[in-house]
Amino acid sequence: MSRSFEIFRRPLSGAAGVARAALVVALMAGSGMSARPVLAADEKAVAKADVAAPRVTVAKAVKRKVTETVTVTGTLVPREEVLAGAQIDGLRIVDILAEEGDRVKQDQVLVRLSRDTLDAQIAQSDAALSRSDAAIAQAKSQIVAAEANLKFAVADLERAQTLIKRGVSTQAAIDQKTSVANTAQAQVQVAKDTLRAALADKKNLEAQRRELMVRVSRTEIKAPAAGIVTNRNVKIGAMASAAGQPMFRIIRDGKIELNAEVPEQDLLSIREGQKAEIVLANGTTLAGTVRLLSPQIDPASRLGHIRIALEDSKLARIGAFARALVKVREAQSVTVPASAILYDGREARVQIVEKGLVQARKVRLGLVTGDFAEIHDGLKEGERVVMRAGAFLRSGDAITAVDQKAEAL
Repeated sequence: MSRSFEIFRRPLSGAAGVARAALVVALMAGSGMSARPVLAADEKAVAKADVAAPRVTVAKAVKRKVTETVTVTGTLVPREEVLAGAQIDGLRIVDILAEEGDRVKQDQVLVRLSRDTLDAQIAQSDAALSRSDAAIAQAKSQIVAAEANLKFAVADLERAQTLIKRGVSTQAAIDQKTSVANTAQAQVQVAKDTLRAALADKKNLEAQRRELMVRVSRTEIKAPAAGIVTNRNVKIGAMASAAGQPMFRIIRDGKIELNAEVPEQDLLSIREGQKAEIVLANGTTLAGTVRLLSPQIDPASRLGHIRIALEDSKLARIGAFARALVKVREAQSVTVPASAILYDGREARVQIVEKGLVQARKVRLGLVTGDFAEIHDGLKEGERVVMRAGAFLRSGDAITAVDQKAEAL
């Protein structure tokens, strides 16, 4: 009985095809088998089995909002600290009107000092001013009297001079009346000088009183600016001293900033006005803005400093540690999963999939995170890339693309 077997023909070329054909003929001859034609359905099944492509997960390049941040750390400090202290020595503290943590207004009274001594000096000054006013009034009266005497003496001299022309008066009378007139003139001048001296004395007393009033005003120690009291260094009964430590430290307007250290390479990408997110030690986040960049970098540590102003500092405490994420760039960019990026030395590439075939393509990267990579150049939105296992594929390989979402299902 004769047997036959099917020859599954597979397209081969060159020496490999000739060798395979000879092997088949020899087997048939040795076994007595006869060949029969391969059916078309069989050929399709074999071909389909031979070209079956591996299933590979692919993802589309999509546009998304990309935010690039720089992480910095530092200490919370007042934006501006003002000091309040005594401007007068030797007076006792009698009242304290503010405590640490209080929010105070500008010119609000914080401390009162004893003013008993100053009140006594003011009373003495008032008495001296009253005496000065009396002396001025007296000098004015003396001027009026002296001027009246002068007027009478001058008139009497003129009458004597008229009478001597008639031979009724004598030269001795003329001389006597001339002396009286000159004396009256001198008395007028003396009275005027007395008035000027009295006025000068009053100005001096008024200046002394103004000085006393300044000293009295300094018995109330006021806040030089509105803000929050952070430190109180004063006790009732202590003696005030202008040369001592300030009594109060105040954060002007309650504004707190993060004084952060920044590595040299990151400082170049930070600009004034950039938004930031400040994270406190307990995880609370606060909004902020970069206000100031230091013009110099520490040559030893290679660190620079920036100031980030907090928009709401109610929960912040000066001296506390905090970190901040400074948003240095925001853009709508083409992105792919980070796992789709392959590296060849310093060059980055992705493997795009078109018509079931893999094709490697160089790309220029931007921001790369744990989830996605930003593509600046080399890839368009909507193109599909191999998501994983790209290192096992080469350009020209045929694959069965499986959409990322379909694989998840």
